[in-house]
Amino acid sequence: MKIFLGSVIYFFIILTIIFPFAFADLKSDKQALLDFATAVPHLRKLNWNPASSVCNSWVGVTCNSNRTRVSQLRLPGVGLVGHIPPNTLGKLDALRVLSLRSNVLEGDLPSDITSLPSLTNLFLQHNNFSGGIPTSFSLQLNVLDLSFNSFTGNIPQTLANLTQLIGLSLQNNTLSGPIPDLNHTRIKRLNLSYNHLNGSIPVSLQNFPNSSFIGNSLLCGPPLNPCSPVIRPPSPSPAYIPPPTVPRKRSSKVKLTMGAIIAIAVGGSAVLFLVVLTILCCCLKKKDNGGSSVLKGKAVSSGRGEKPKEEFGSGVQEHEKNKLVFFEGCSYNFDLEDLLRASAEVLGKGSYGTAYKAVLEESTTVVVKRLREVVMGKRDFEQQMENVGRVGQHPNIVPLRAYYYSKDEKLLVYDYIPGGSLSTLLHGTP
Repeated sequence: MKIFLGSVIYFFIILTIIFPFAFADLKSDKQALLDFATAVPHLRKLNWNPASSVCNSWVGVTCNSNRTRVSQLRLPGVGLVGHIPPNTLGKLDALRVLSLRSNVLEGDLPSDITSLPSLTNLFLQHNNFSGGIPTSFSLQLNVLDLSFNSFTGNIPQTLANLTQLIGLSLQNNTLSGPIPDLNHTRIKRLNLSYNHLNGSIPVSLQNFPNSSFIGNSLLCGPPLNPCSPVIRPPSPSPAYIPPPTVPRKRSSKVKLTMGAIIAIAVGGSAVLFLVVLTILCCCLKKKDNGGSSVLKGKAVSSGRGEKPKEEFGSGVQEHEKNKLVFFEGCSYNFDLEDLLRASAEVLGKGSYGTAYKAVLEESTTVVVKRLREVVMGKRDFEQQMENVGRVGQHPNIVPLRAYYYSKDEKLLVYDYIPGGSLSTLLHGTP
């Protein structure tokens, strides 16, 4: 009996000591997130209510299994604008996954983010970050994606120390200098294309495809063109003494006749006339072909960043990416690019369009209705969507969560209800 009472007392002592620290850590994480949301403007409401639980209702926030720390923060395409201030997200020292891709963040990337001790996945692609890449990284890092930004300087040599690194994406920046040897990492996915890197590709990375390195004109070695061997000039033999040069005497009797002078003048005029005529023809030819070359250049540039589109996104235009309009209160945290990459399954066809079941990369399932026969101006369409959104607030109607409008494509996004269609419930399965 004494042993049992002693164990109970010991258990309560442990709870008394540990629980206050656990709640203090979660409170610190909550304050860090609120400081970040206050300092960084965002076009889409996050609905981070200070009075509610961080782990239950905050958009994009996931806690660990015992709900004592924030372990994941995913805010892609929510319209974050400006700089990330230090001592905000850098205080989430239990954070494992951070995704702020497809926003409008800019300026230097704070090193307190990349060096978070528990960080395993960092996704910051498609922003406007600039300056150098920080040199301090979490040793637990598995995936680092900083592509489609404006980072400059060298690729940090400290990346070679990340023994857990599997994926590295730094394409479409302005990085320069040599590529560090990553032979101590477990790298399986690599993309360094379209930078200003130079030198030879390390042997440990030569098994990656050409697409991992293209767009770096000063890089060489497999899988690109072989590096040119450096040929050093031979050193002169000490026994060799060059012969003395004998200055030539000028002939004082060299004179040109009048006929030779006239021939030289006529020949020079003819050559000058041909040169001017050639330049004039080239300018006229460029003027005639100017429009087609511009179109061709645009086609090439757009081909590099082309993304695969699902069937319901064939009319989505490149300059209108991420213009998916969410209704207030919606907790989804994906953007139009995620929706177009989702696997699609046809649920049914109606008089106004086709409904698809779309499963996104983060296991989010929604229903996308593609309106093909609706011809309507943008202002009228938006007004109708607002009306439909208000009707969807009724508890017996599936709410409209988001919509997309372009001249050739109109998409509606609803919650996916796994119970089947109304026709199935009324008539049964055939």
